[in-house]
Amino acid sequence: MAPYESDDSATAADAEELRSARRRKAARYVVPGTVVGIAAATIGLVPALADSGDPDLPKISAQELIEKIAASDVQQLSGTVKITTDLGLPDLGGLENSLGSAAGPSGSGDGSSADPSTKLTELASGTHTLRVAADGENRQKVSLLENAAEYSLIHNGKEVWGYDSKSNSVFHTTASESDGKQKEELPATPKDLAEEALKASDKTTSVTVEGTAQVAGRDAYRLVIKPKDEGSTVGQITVAVDSRTGLPLKFTLTPASGGSAVVDAGFTQVSFAKPAASTFDFTPPKGAKVEEGDAAKAPEHSDGSERSEGFGKGSAHEPGKGGPEGLNVIGDGWDSIATFDTGGQGVPSGSEVGGDVGGFLDSLGDKVSGKFGEGTVFKTRLINALITDDGKVYVGAVTKDALVKAADAAK
Repeated sequence: MAPYESDDSATAADAEELRSARRRKAARYVVPGTVVGIAAATIGLVPALADSGDPDLPKISAQELIEKIAASDVQQLSGTVKITTDLGLPDLGGLENSLGSAAGPSGSGDGSSADPSTKLTELASGTHTLRVAADGENRQKVSLLENAAEYSLIHNGKEVWGYDSKSNSVFHTTASESDGKQKEELPATPKDLAEEALKASDKTTSVTVEGTAQVAGRDAYRLVIKPKDEGSTVGQITVAVDSRTGLPLKFTLTPASGGSAVVDAGFTQVSFAKPAASTFDFTPPKGAKVEEGDAAKAPEHSDGSERSEGFGKGSAHEPGKGGPEGLNVIGDGWDSIATFDTGGQGVPSGSEVGGDVGGFLDSLGDKVSGKFGEGTVFKTRLINALITDDGKVYVGAVTKDALVKAADAAK
């Protein structure tokens, strides 16, 4: 048994208590919907420096560590972070050029290169270095460092700015009070990601404390979250929790298939001192093209309520609420599968499409058959999706066999 392994597992009640504690405290790093997308893939998904030694810390149980996370009240920080994601997608090769020319110079069909939704796609793979800063719920800044260029996203009061130095373009919008309230339901920091993962803490999950680590020069406990369901593609989630502040410093999601982490997330350097007020100041440079945009809103259910996405928990999705029309969820826990009917035909084969796009489709998909008929499974190291030839879709963090079994059971 690991030095600080605990036999206790967090229950659904523990997860509910954790969520309640979040609501009682002022939101940490609250950002408007426009900022959430980029922050979720930056502050939250960033790999830390390798653990350097195992500090000697007092023994703590999983329940106590969960409570420590819930009680964390860090509102000011700055530091350097990195993000490494590896979904196992094939090299786009010529397809990338084909899609880029169709999308235009900004990389998307419309919108400025300074639009956060455009930059978000760049963080879906590879390794990136960022600088982050936060001063309460009204001031945050994330800067993505690139070759001889920098992209910054700044939230200062009601002002939200995105600036791409490479193209000298600016994206501007304003934040309303409601935007901040919506943030509480969306993961934007390592802390939020840890809490989202803990929402799966029921009989389908093992949550234990397994030793200690040192991350970004700070002593931390290792909270390990493991699905018990064999059909899940998630092997385990490891969260390094700062021993003093309770702030998650590192988040690592390892696939059940083994190999490198799908997401390796954490700080390489962090300070809890108050950042200088000038950190969040921004004035569009002379000659910059400024695009005005509407503040993005958090996704809503069809009944107007906000939606929260979790790691593997089917309970966050109810039939007919959010997502495609007719969305339903099969099963629960980490083996849950979302399913809906597109009302159309299945995806064409690579030979039918031809060219680089056809080759890309073939590299992603495996042809399968069963009682449901025939279809194609599109796979990554974490999320798999089965699209049947009659247009039905089954998707989840589960294996190909689990998707086929679900499709067969639906017939």
